[in-house]
Amino acid sequence: MISTCQHSFVKGRSCLTNLLESSEQWAMALDNGYGVDVLYLDYRKAFDSVPHNRLIYYKLTTASFNGKLLTWLSSFLADRTMRVGVPGSYSTWFYMFSGVPQGSVLGPILFLLYVNDPPNWITCSMREFENNTKIWDIIKSDSVCSDLQMDIDVLVQSNKWLLHFNTDKCKVMSPGHSVHHDYCMTDLSGTHIMSRTSEEKDLGIFITDTLKPSVQCTKAAARACSILAMIRRNFKRLDCEDFLIIYKTYIRPHLEYAIQSWSPYLHNYIQCLESVQWAATRLISSFK
Repeated sequence: MISTCQHSFVKGRSCLTNLLESSEQWAMALDNGYGVDVLYLDYRKAFDSVPHNRLIYYKLTTASFNGKLLTWLSSFLADRTMRVGVPGSYSTWFYMFSGVPQGSVLGPILFLLYVNDPPNWITCSMREFENNTKIWDIIKSDSVCSDLQMDIDVLVQSNKWLLHFNTDKCKVMSPGHSVHHDYCMTDLSGTHIMSRTSEEKDLGIFITDTLKPSVQCTKAAARACSILAMIRRNFKRLDCEDFLIIYKTYIRPHLEYAIQSWSPYLHNYIQCLESVQWAATRLISSFK
């Protein structure tokens, strides 16, 4: 049932598969001499904005949920109450008419079913991860920019599902070309021109308009070094066994997260990452 463009909470898909599929298409376009316009879109309070009635009586019904299963899911969402608490004080209880319970097993699945249709509405390429959405197209002519704008308009008009985009977080990046086209997004406050960026954090990885991993290497090494400095301050002596536990748990993940998608290939990129390991091994006097 879940669209192949959706990579969250689905077996066999992850942040890495999302990044690999998108970066591969962008790199192929640049190799062929074309540029790409990538639009990063973000829903505002996505999990909290899913209306129960639209989810149950349209999305789940059209997905062939019926009978006792539909009744059970309706009961799972109905009559939910919540209140806000601060130390020593609580607000009054109020009923929740929208939102899927976060932290539950069913919450993410219900959200995916609710946002499952947008890939069928647009003509350009699209990848999703939870509420993070990116659409792009290879820029071969001005008509391509028009297609992207039409897709934005189609997605914005889907406000009847009560999911609104956060215009402040929606950005445009143009790898491989410098002919910038303005894309507009209309919301309740009016029409906004989407801001441009040459560097965007995409699912934890820093993507630049050159598609080079230099920024990601620098950021990953900096995060790992900051943790290494904290360990150096708090552990006066470490043996080999303790060091391996700490290094593999707290430092190495920062250097290797989704590394298949940004795989450093130049000597200075590799040296930037390995400098962290060189500094770490100096914590143990017995390491050469």
